[in-house]
Amino acid sequence: MTEKLLEGTKDPAPDSGYPQPPRRMGFFTDTSVCIGCKACEVACKEWNLIPDDGFSLLGMSYDNTGMLGADTWRHVAFIEQDRPLGRQNNAVALMPTGPSASAPNALMVAAGLGEEHGARLGTETGAIQLEPNTDGKPRQPVSADGRTELRWLMASDVCKHCTHAACLDVCPTGSLFRTEFGTVVVQEDICNGCGYCVPACPYGVIDQRKDDGRVWKCTLCYDRMSDGQEPACAKACPTESIQYGPLDELRERAAHRVARLHDAGVADARLYGADPDDGVGGTGAFFLLLDKPEVYGFPPDPVVTTRDLPAMWRHTLFAAVAVAATALAAFAGARR
Repeated sequence: MTEKLLEGTKDPAPDSGYPQPPRRMGFFTDTSVCIGCKACEVACKEWNLIPDDGFSLLGMSYDNTGMLGADTWRHVAFIEQDRPLGRQNNAVALMPTGPSASAPNALMVAAGLGEEHGARLGTETGAIQLEPNTDGKPRQPVSADGRTELRWLMASDVCKHCTHAACLDVCPTGSLFRTEFGTVVVQEDICNGCGYCVPACPYGVIDQRKDDGRVWKCTLCYDRMSDGQEPACAKACPTESIQYGPLDELRERAAHRVARLHDAGVADARLYGADPDDGVGGTGAFFLLLDKPEVYGFPPDPVVTTRDLPAMWRHTLFAAVAVAATALAAFAGARR
């Protein structure tokens, strides 16, 4: 699997009319070091002049945006789990135990940084006995004062900039186009608000703005990329959870990061969107997850929703020819 990831996904830019494009650029989002600060959301809105989403919590932890949409091009998800943070098959978990212990720190410690990380953040780190497993459920780490610890999963979601993008297939105006960097961008001055691309996206990313009907989504800061700058969200991320660069380099870095997490006992660590054999040919924005994709709201087996269009058109053509032949035969028989 690692070798396949390092081979890289196909660069779609040449097929889009760029004979000598620059290297394909993209995002690698390492959710294991996301602290949920939402700096990426704020930076995205400020740079792209995106309207606010409202300021009321949704009853979903600290999540006030809920999902990606026309006014949310970056969405930080907060997922609370009642399970150990690392080395889940062992009777002892290495976790923060001091007064400044926090869920993000615990994730970092579980990622294998151990006491070095705890000392740097002023957090004591120690071995904590796991609660006995008497009911078949996963054992839970319990602190010295009897508190049951929770695991927080935080992830900054964004448009995936698919290698095979169905939204491009269905756009009738050319508003959606592939850039020389392999990303997918919406030209809002050309969009007519037909909405065909909304159901075409296998990830539910594209959305129509209610006041004008046009669609909006992440452009991977195409204006900044064209000027040699990194996207606003990656620039603002304080933990380098969001990493921007040539996609082949990011895939190599991500593969090594997963291997390191596995060595540290985080067996559920996996990459999502980096496999060139997935249903969309791999994505230009991929993720390191600490649980199944469904937990983060990602489809486990995404597919290009327009994959059957050629076969459908062939069937339609055959049916039309058959109907025309039947009508012609009926007309000729009636004349005789």
